[in-house]
Amino acid sequence: MAEADPPARTLSLGTGVAAVEAAAWDALAGGGNPFVGHAFLALLEESGSVGPGTGWQPAPLLVEDGAGQLVAAAPAYLKTHSQGEYVFDHMWADAWERAGGAYYPKLQIAVPFTPVPGPRLLAAEIDDATLLLRAAEAVVRQNDLSSAHATFVAPEQMPLFEAAGWLLRRDIQFHFANRGYRDFDDFLATLTSAKRKQLRKERARAVQGLRIEDVSGNAIRPEHWDAMWAFYQDTGARKWGHPYLTRAAFDMIGARMADKVLLSIAWQDGRPVAGAMHLIGADTLYGRYWGCLIDIPYLHFELCYYRAIDLAIARGLARVEAGAQGGHKLARGYAPVATWSAHFIADPGFRRAVADFLERERAAEESEMQWLEGQMPFRRSG
Repeated sequence: MAEADPPARTLSLGTGVAAVEAAAWDALAGGGNPFVGHAFLALLEESGSVGPGTGWQPAPLLVEDGAGQLVAAAPAYLKTHSQGEYVFDHMWADAWERAGGAYYPKLQIAVPFTPVPGPRLLAAEIDDATLLLRAAEAVVRQNDLSSAHATFVAPEQMPLFEAAGWLLRRDIQFHFANRGYRDFDDFLATLTSAKRKQLRKERARAVQGLRIEDVSGNAIRPEHWDAMWAFYQDTGARKWGHPYLTRAAFDMIGARMADKVLLSIAWQDGRPVAGAMHLIGADTLYGRYWGCLIDIPYLHFELCYYRAIDLAIARGLARVEAGAQGGHKLARGYAPVATWSAHFIADPGFRRAVADFLERERAAEESEMQWLEGQMPFRRSG
């Protein structure tokens, strides 16, 4: 019996997610992770947070069937730097350029400025997901790029990258797992006595003289966004040198995604002094932005970690993902979790050098993971 011909497929490089029909994109992305949804990715483009002058040129990978229907997509960008990625390849860029190569531009499959694991190959069929990888490789080769990178890839998609021969890299974040806790005290009961006392002390001290307000959806008023923008500007100026998102991006998030936003704002004498912004997924609370205008001990821990746990438990969410890095989260009940990226290096010699680096890095990272797991603040059973 003759094998059926493979279905017709057309691969293309789009000009932006905003140019793709929202319903078609979201049918592939699903509704679980708000960062890969059409609304978030499109508003980054329309607000000027990515695009001309930013070093993030939108170039989504698209696969259509014979009828012109979108069957697979990947958020992708042509990058002229390595800022806003949270998976650091500066050493690779330096080594390649010292060897006479041009590391930039490169192709980045990612959600800009967002170290949140999630699907990067949006497809219902494995064969179509694999086509996205082949499309990325073709873009690299046909345009003489150095490499393609997929960062913060959902663990279940990593076998696709491995099967395609991409180099794999592992890093560590710290996430809170809701094990069916009734409330924050129920969670505290699982910690050692010393840690319970420490967390209670930190929470009490953090909120002295403050009023904490949690707002979501239509309850978010313009003054909340004004305050959150000021907090974001302060943190961005100190931590990154310049904020990634524009003011328009915050307005668009409020207009288009308010039902997925949860703000925790600290007020002192009627003035907002600090805040944290979370996005709500199907089963996860994602901590994204934080800032403060005055220095209050432990307030960062309260708004970003402890209150996030409170809110996740109250909403029946399974996890809190509180952003990149941060070993200080360990003592606050956030466990070390592996995060993943995948890398396609076009030049064989450069690929071998990067592969050797990753092998050595992996051994060190595995030792670190074991050490971190031994430092968890939970009571030992038995």
